[in-house]
Amino acid sequence: MIEKQNPDVSLALKFRKYIEIATIFTLATFTVVLYAFPKFEIQEIQQEAYLPPIENIDIPPEIQQFEKPPPPARPSIPIESEDEDIDDDMTIDETDLDDFEDWDEPPPPPESNVIFVAYDEAPEPLGGYEAIQRNVVYPDIAREAGIEGTVIVQALIWKDGSVREVKILKGIPKTGLNEAAMEAIQKTTFKPAYQRDKAVPVRISIPVKFRLSDSR
Repeated sequence: MIEKQNPDVSLALKFRKYIEIATIFTLATFTVVLYAFPKFEIQEIQQEAYLPPIENIDIPPEIQQFEKPPPPARPSIPIESEDEDIDDDMTIDETDLDDFEDWDEPPPPPESNVIFVAYDEAPEPLGGYEAIQRNVVYPDIAREAGIEGTVIVQALIWKDGSVREVKILKGIPKTGLNEAAMEAIQKTTFKPAYQRDKAVPVRISIPVKFRLSDSR
């Protein structure tokens, strides 16, 4: 035998009843609100961008005028002009070659002592350039005065290695150093210069240094 539930006491029956009442109330409220308020109209806002008008400007092409160069000047043509001062009766006398005197021939150029010979091997002092320095005798006047320097001597070295001529190219005058430098070179024997396999005379420039032993 199934027992019947009392609707006043059963919670299940009351809950179903409350659900039905709440549903009816919600539908009624929604219906009233739907008819009570007007419909909202959504206005579409169109945003238009402002575009300034475009003007077409015709730019004329740049025209540059080039001036033509002036034509070259015509060459001047000499025109013979008549000289009013010339006498028409004037004549030119004939040249008489009988009275012409012969000129003497010009004298020959003076002989030069300059010797310029191309060489393959330059002359060298026997024993090196130290041999020249060993032959240097320091003048007393320059030693006492403490004078030092370099004297450049030009020397003619002959085919046998002897020194024929000497002269000062750059010296220290009135000190005795020039004379001492030339004497030192004249005392030195050289190996002659050679052009291929042949000894030739040449002129060379030789520096001679004068230094005191106690100087630094």
